[in-house]
Amino acid sequence: MDKFNQTEDIMMPESFTESSSPDSKPDEITNKISDLSKKGYQLIKENDIQGAKKAFNEILEIEENNNYALVGLGDTERKLNHFNDAISYYKKCLEFYPANNYALFGLADCYKALNQYAKAIDIWQQYLVHDDKNITVITRVADAYRKIHDFRKSKDLYLKVLEMEKDNAYALIGLGHLNYDFKEYKEALYYWTRIYELNNKDTVDIRVLTAIGNCHRKLKTFQEGTKYFEMALEREPANFYALFGLADCYRGMNQQFKSIFYWNKILEIDPKNKVILTRAGDAYRTTGNYEEAKTYYNKALEIDFDIYAAIGLALICKGEGNNEEAAKRFENLIKNDPRNGRLYVDLAECYTSMNRKQDAIKVLSDYMKMDSRNTAVRNTLEKLQRN
Repeated sequence: MDKFNQTEDIMMPESFTESSSPDSKPDEITNKISDLSKKGYQLIKENDIQGAKKAFNEILEIEENNNYALVGLGDTERKLNHFNDAISYYKKCLEFYPANNYALFGLADCYKALNQYAKAIDIWQQYLVHDDKNITVITRVADAYRKIHDFRKSKDLYLKVLEMEKDNAYALIGLGHLNYDFKEYKEALYYWTRIYELNNKDTVDIRVLTAIGNCHRKLKTFQEGTKYFEMALEREPANFYALFGLADCYRGMNQQFKSIFYWNKILEIDPKNKVILTRAGDAYRTTGNYEEAKTYYNKALEIDFDIYAAIGLALICKGEGNNEEAAKRFENLIKNDPRNGRLYVDLAECYTSMNRKQDAIKVLSDYMKMDSRNTAVRNTLEKLQRN
């Protein structure tokens, strides 16, 4: 099973020998149902879904509402990602056998797959009434609470799993995701690093490497982050997350030429990526290569309007000393994004360069009426007023 993101696995019944009905049956019928059940689940394992369906339907011809058959049919539909059909079979089974753990497990996983996490949690809680030590189910409940942003309940359940089984991979990875989602990057780094330590660095899931790299990127420990992204690239040279991570780390270390190299590596694979075109444009602009920067910004804008590409072109005008054109661009951008304080600062600087100090003070004062907490705007305004 994929330990980084749990797959929709099938729980195989431990025994097929017990009769699924309180009524006694001749041994011949009981044995036939048992054989067909075993056959059906074996065929699921072999990915022969149609064969499995046939076996389970044969059981229903012998015994209507047989629990093994209904769960088996639910599992086949779940395997095909036909979640609503699977739900129907699991629910029908639970009508006759309310405590059937396999039906509860399958039903909850279907709800999870449909992003109906509250329903999934409710069903898994019913499961845990009968089997409160099932680590697989507890981690799934923790995952579901993470998806609905209930940090405390999710964390408590993951930690419960680690008490039951030290270094459980699902719980460690879940805690990594949970803390990352809530911007607790140091905590996320601790749990993902533990996964890395427990595995061979040459075989550890590549997503663990990029996750660790992303924590360092968020913590601005860029040099450390590059190590993990580079390890990921050694394994998978075209990995988007590793290329993006390296480009962004080098940007953070102000090594723009290295950043440009990796932005362009991404664009070789995905030349129409508007975000990356804009990032590359920013990198070229920062190095003073305005012509290349314009090319990348305009390519981004040909795909669709991008505020950052438009800002980049305005900043180039400003950098080239074309303050009148830059001011027009910033004025238009403010009309579309009136609460972006950065635009007001740049516009005020253009006005100041054009000897329009009062216009600069007015535009900054107008912004302060909307948002008096913007430090950059306030500092620029105070500086103008002092001078």
